Amino acid sequence: MASLSVGELQEMEVDRRGESEESGDDETRRKSINGDVDPNQPTATSRSSSPPTQPHRMCFILQIRRADVDLVHCRIGKIEGLEVLQKAKTLSLRQNLIKKIENLDSLSALRELDFYDNQIRKLENLHNLTELEQLDVSFNVLRKVEGLEQLTRLKKLFLLHNKISSIGNLEHLTGLEMLELGSNRIRVIENLDSLTSLQSLFLGTNKITRLQNLDALHNLTVLSIQLHTIQTTDNHWVCIYLQSNRITKIEGLQNLVNLKELYLSHNGVEVIEGLENNKKLTTLDIAANRVKKIENISHLTELQEFWMNDNQIDNWSDLDELKNATSLETVYLERNPLQKDPQYRRKIMLALPSVRQIDATFIRF
Repeated sequence: MASLSVGELQEMEVDRRGESEESGDDETRRKSINGDVDPNQPTATSRSSSPPTQPHRMCFILQIRRADVDLVHCRIGKIEGLEVLQKAKTLSLRQNLIKKIENLDSLSALRELDFYDNQIRKLENLHNLTELEQLDVSFNVLRKVEGLEQLTRLKKLFLLHNKISSIGNLEHLTGLEMLELGSNRIRVIENLDSLTSLQSLFLGTNKITRLQNLDALHNLTVLSIQLHTIQTTDNHWVCIYLQSNRITKIEGLQNLVNLKELYLSHNGVEVIEGLENNKKLTTLDIAANRVKKIENISHLTELQEFWMNDNQIDNWSDLDELKNATSLETVYLERNPLQKDPQYRRKIMLALPSVRQIDATFIRF
């Protein structure tokens, strides 16, 4: 391998022997990812009476100077043999069988690293990747945020769908712009004060009961405590997702003056309140809560989308709260008592003439 000239193609093989150890595949357990035979297992001679099992292999060709390396769904069980990728900027190891982050020290030029859908239990051995800007370890089995102290250039961190119970060890990531911690076991929003560059925060499907400790996030434009849909505007993250938690009161948002998108669906909110300083909101999603009245939002003149379906709105005069939002284009009010009115769509059109979409249906003129 060392004798290859720069730019010359080098063939590497990845063993796709990968059923996990739990699968009961004896041949898999006898061999590692590079084909070495476990000395504790019977030798080939002792097994010669049985027809040899030909493991399934997938060959791929990597160029030494290649910037983007994609090793998705290759049944890789261990990270090794990637030293030749020193020029790589992006490495994707999605949907493999990796249990430990290791042997990446030589890949110091990496900007993006993706471990989505593996079996990783710990964030470790990342200290040499000081140029890293995006890290995705979603859909693994992490229990703690750790080992990121040296990744000071990190801008986007995805830790969706793990077993993380608390927010912590992020104080060194002062340049972080996007943080995804949805579908974990988090109960309290905390330890975010140092993340002053944060623009998007996603905390959907956790066990959060209160909006708090967000005062330092002056640049936050997107907050979600709901389901996991990520949206961007002009390549800038502008959302907060807090859906599917246990929020009962809208509070703690007074310092988020740059907030543009707020997602609070599938919680237990009863009153629309606490949005006095969030005048830049363009999207407000309070669907599937317990709200009985549309109120306290007449000052949201930049509102473009208003999601209030699956609540308890029964008074048509409530729509007057939206008349100042002259750019309002989308309104969801289905599955409220209002929808029982035979003139449901017509009355919305008359009350809000700028609207172009009611529920999931566009208005035809």
